[in-house]
Amino acid sequence: MADPAAQLPATPTHIDPRVYALYDEYCHGYIDRREFLARARALVIGGISALAMAQALFPRYAEAQTISFTDERIKAKYLSYASPGGNSGTMRGYLVQPTGTGPFPAVIVFHENRGLNPYVEDVARRLATAGFLALAPDGLAPVGGYPGNDDDGRTLQSGLDQAKLRVDMINSARLLKTHALSTGKLGATGFCWGGGMTNQLAVALGSDLAAAVPYYGAAPAVEDVAKIKAALLVQYAANDERIDAQWPAYEAALKKAGARYEVFTYEGTQHGFHNNSTPRYDEKAANLSWERALAHFRKYLAA
Repeated sequence: MADPAAQLPATPTHIDPRVYALYDEYCHGYIDRREFLARARALVIGGISALAMAQALFPRYAEAQTISFTDERIKAKYLSYASPGGNSGTMRGYLVQPTGTGPFPAVIVFHENRGLNPYVEDVARRLATAGFLALAPDGLAPVGGYPGNDDDGRTLQSGLDQAKLRVDMINSARLLKTHALSTGKLGATGFCWGGGMTNQLAVALGSDLAAAVPYYGAAPAVEDVAKIKAALLVQYAANDERIDAQWPAYEAALKKAGARYEVFTYEGTQHGFHNNSTPRYDEKAANLSWERALAHFRKYLAA
């Protein structure tokens, strides 16, 4: 007889909040995959183990691609470049341009805490179809690149020198800003760890960054917020206690600095709601947030 748990619908509607909470711990490296599954197995919901719910949360990248890498509207390639002061002195990224000669306004895309996975590459392609030159750097390039699965990617990223990893990302942004296909108008977006990196880039680049759209990212240090000159569009999930708790202090510092910013919190959503490779994905919120992101970049990068 089939396991009844395996027959539960694998959708956010049917995934218990306690399982989402466990997954959040796992995604952020507080527990490993083995412990995540063990704790989910021990969690009984409605008389049934929550293991199937937990397994449903693992990403399915092949099913989540929205823009093919052969799409005729774009040209994509991987490139290597120097990154002085980073983890190895060199970096690798996924560069996607709209078809045509350019130049194009540019947007850098920062990945989560597991390297340049297929979801983030797809986001870069989405930006290119919208008219932007996009670069998605792989922070794992100094250790061989994204390994093909998120568990090993998370381990590799946590083992890097984090300060040098940030240098690698800042160097990548500077390279994109000065690229021959770039207009010199630079924007940034990122998700989870990459959302925090987007905030950090805004601090580091000051007026060299025109616009930033951090998705559920950690706030920068309050004392650094005055350095931000980019127009911010801050995107939060409603059910994301750890990240959301940082907003009041961040907003107070933005107001004190006279920064340009908007903030949106999407009701009923989980951390990671934009990532369409897992059941945390919320289609309505993801689409609306993306429309807002593109409008923000068009406003501040196209002029």
